[in-house]
Order: sequence, then structure tokens, then C-alpha cells
Amino acid sequence: MGLLLPGDPRQLGDYWLVRHLGAGGQGVVYEGYDRTGRRVAIKALREEYLDQGDMRSRFAKEVMAARRAESFCTARVLEADLDALPPYIVSEYVDGPHLRRAVEAGGPLDDDSLHRLAVGMATALACIHRAGIVHRDLKPDNVLLGPDGPRLIDFGIAHAVGMTLTNEGRAAAGTPAYMAPERLAGQRGGTGVDVWAWGAVLLYAASGRSPFAGDSGNDVPLVRYGSSHATKDYP
Repeated sequence: MGLLLPGDPRQLGDYWLVRHLGAGGQGVVYEGYDRTGRRVAIKALREEYLDQGDMRSRFAKEVMAARRAESFCTARVLEADLDALPPYIVSEYVDGPHLRRAVEAGGPLDDDSLHRLAVGMATALACIHRAGIVHRDLKPDNVLLGPDGPRLIDFGIAHAVGMTLTNEGRAAAGTPAYMAPERLAGQRGGTGVDVWAWGAVLLYAASGRSPFAGDSGNDVPLVRYGSSHATKDYP
């Protein structure tokens, strides 16, 4: 992303921040270093959400979800301070771009790279689901291409399998171009919604284009969807 802006924190806890790595609807991610010089990624809750208890609760759930997943398939959580201002999560630094940046810079993946991505992402999803977590926001920006394979990041709207959601029937949080039909309809969805997103991400990696025409809820599909059988849970 770039260097720190005048309003950005320079230090969070024992970590010094040096630049932006990315940003999302919930938080800003920085590159930072601890007292020993270890490089880390730090996600801080956006300033406008500091007084919103539901966003703080979501931040806490993100920590819980990320810690339940095996570290080989995500960025391992090293530390979290949910009482700080702003609350922040410290994660392992994964040395590699996210998928969208890689495709924008180098074009669609070749056959071998696409196959490795498909297998790596499927393995990561199987591991996350086995831990009882549904990611619910799998998209190219949340797939880091690490030197040891893809890592799935950002569990900001993840939920535990079987958990009752309070916003069912409302507008769903997430990125519409990679959301399964039931999620767009405001339904909770199970692990199958991640499988749907897996396919959509692979279509993007193979073509350089979203499988839908944009990122709004009014996207015109490049592939037809609408039947929920495509997103049934698997064992």
C-alpha cells in the first residue's frame, strides 16, 4: 500500500509500524516489527468503529476463529490486545502478495500455478472447516501467495459451524462477486459457501476477471447461478 500517513499510529503495544499492507471494511493492516526485529503484520480496528460494540465483538471473534485454524493454512496469530485503543491483532508476516495483486501485476496464472493454487486453497479450506470455522469472505484479496503455498487470511466475518447468526435475512457482509447465492439472500450458509467462493477465486486466477462483472450487488454474472445445490456442505 504505502508509507504511514500523518494520522496513523507509529506504535501499537511493543510493535513499531512502518507501512500499510492493506485495508478492509473493518481494519487497517500494517507491517510492523517487535523489539527483537521480528517482522509482523498488525491489523488495527478502524478509528470510526472504536465506539461500536458490535465491531469490537466481531474483532474478538476474528481472533478466536484465526487461532482455531492450523497455522500452515493461514497467518498464525501471535498476539492480540482487544482492550487497546485501537484494538489490534498481531499475526505472522507472510512474505508474498495477495492473489489479486499478483494477477494484476503478472496476468492470469499458468496451468501449473493454477493447479497448485486450487489444491492449496482446497487443503486450507478443509483444515479450516475441520476446525469448525466457515470463512465466509474468501476472495483474491484474502489469499496470500506465500513461499510455502497459499494462506487464507481475514476471518473478520467468519463464524463457527452451527452458530446462530443474528443478522440472518439482512444484507450480508462480504464481497458480492465471491458470495454464494444463499449468502446474497442473507442466509447464514454452511461450509459450502466457502467452496463456492473457492471456485469463483479460481475463475478469477485463471482469467484475470471476476466471475461476475463487478463487486456490487447488481453484478451481471459471467457464469449463471441461483441454485443452492452448488453450495451444499460436504463431510
